Amino acid sequence: MEKQVKKIVLAYSGGLDTSVILPWLHERYPGCEVIAYAGDVGQGKGELDGIEKKALASGASKCIVGDLRKEFAEQYCFPMLKAGALYEDRYMLGTSIARPLIAKGQVECAHKEKADAVAHGSTGKGNDQVRFELTYMALAPELTIIAPWKDTKFQLTSREAAIDYAKLHNIPIAQSKKKIYSRDRNLWHISHEGADLEDPNNEPQDNLWVMSVPVSKAPAKPSYVTIDFKAGVPLALDGVRLAGHELIARLNEIGGKHGVGQVDLVENRLVGIKSRGAYETPGGTILFEAHRAIESITLDRETYHYKQQVALKYAEMVYNGQWFCPLREALDAFVDRTQAGVTGAVRIKCFKGRATAAGVTSPKSLYSGKLASFTMGSEYTPTDAIGFIKLFGLQMRGRGK
Repeated sequence: MEKQVKKIVLAYSGGLDTSVILPWLHERYPGCEVIAYAGDVGQGKGELDGIEKKALASGASKCIVGDLRKEFAEQYCFPMLKAGALYEDRYMLGTSIARPLIAKGQVECAHKEKADAVAHGSTGKGNDQVRFELTYMALAPELTIIAPWKDTKFQLTSREAAIDYAKLHNIPIAQSKKKIYSRDRNLWHISHEGADLEDPNNEPQDNLWVMSVPVSKAPAKPSYVTIDFKAGVPLALDGVRLAGHELIARLNEIGGKHGVGQVDLVENRLVGIKSRGAYETPGGTILFEAHRAIESITLDRETYHYKQQVALKYAEMVYNGQWFCPLREALDAFVDRTQAGVTGAVRIKCFKGRATAAGVTSPKSLYSGKLASFTMGSEYTPTDAIGFIKLFGLQMRGRGK
């Protein structure tokens, strides 16, 4: 027997999916109160302007907007940055890292409003359904989870059908059947999926990009920015200390102007489907390059190499929605220990779609100019290498004989 629910908190973005789900919930659960919860993770004013008015007009009893930008930057993006987490070598996990925080805010809202259910608009084919629901399970296992796209009574099986439903119910939406990209934007990135991108043989068009200019239209003169790190955390740009969300936003402007951070990727979803998406992560790309540069002179070889293995697992856990998991917390403890000496400044050059390190300094640097020099000196006795190489290659010599 289906459990009766009296009050639902819906993760509400104002986009196509959640716009049609809100009135549908009233049809599916007559008499049930629906509260819209929108997490501000840096989508920008364009997406959040008028969201309360729209939610109320669509049937929400109230709309609550949580300002999560600073928490998103400093407690989610920066730990991921310190770990060096990239999914399948290229995806910077912009959507993945935001979902657990939005779901956490939604759960807190449900507790405050004494709701007995939470709902999301993620489809049954994607990764986001896992990210939302794992967070609900970890933080509030007593709440009923409502996922309309997996409900057999939910007949909106395509974005086209959702558009028709929105028109029928006079729900204002930005999408049309001619402009039907599915986009997710936050402080860290924007993703583009669907429409012509579903064919991996179609090149992304110049008019696709939102946060950055096409590389072909980037300036002919580079821009430089210096980022100060302390214990692996970026704290300042060009000597000016900024809060995490302000720092990322400024780097988005700098990187976006030069077409930095554009990725066209076919990725392997957790549910087993290959999907194609185009991503823009200008500020994140600059930070990853800068963090990699400062680590290169401050981490010893063994720690650096082992941390690369940890980064793979960390990225996988973020991608799979396992943020509120003991292992992720344990990995953070390891990463934080490695970052104790990752302090210094990195100068980054942004030019024609690339962010490259143009200089790096650190008071904790392990780099020795005398050791690295081709000039022989008292710091290193070359003849010592004779015995070392003989022992290191002993098994290979034996096999060779």
